[in-house]
Amino acid sequence: VQLQASGGGSVQAGESLGLSCVASGIIFSINYMGWYRQAPGKQRELVARIYSDGNTNYADSVKGRFTVSRDGAKYTAYLQMNSLEPEDTAVYYCTADVKVYSSRDSPRAFWGQGTQVTVSS
Repeated sequence: VQLQASGGGSVQAGESLGLSCVASGIIFSINYMGWYRQAPGKQRELVARIYSDGNTNYADSVKGRFTVSRDGAKYTAYLQMNSLEPEDTAVYYCTADVKVYSSRDSPRAFWGQGTQVTVSS
């Protein structure tokens, strides 16, 4: 399973950015897709996650500003980031919880390459 993330970049505070992530390869089903981020000197933290049933989780720091969505048919997840703040500056990583071959498989976490998001004040 490969995850290819795109989007990101550099913006001013208050502006918006969008990220997308496409999963490919041998995939039976995806339980959830989501985004983590890691700022310099800090631990990787959950940003947002969306499950196959549409349920979502958000970090408290991004609630009301970020929106995670997915296109299940295309194994694609999106992260719309509005009202960006300098504190959102980090490398963002896409992740997916995947059953690779069948429903009997234990799900495995796969990660994409990070994409940099930089927010200037």
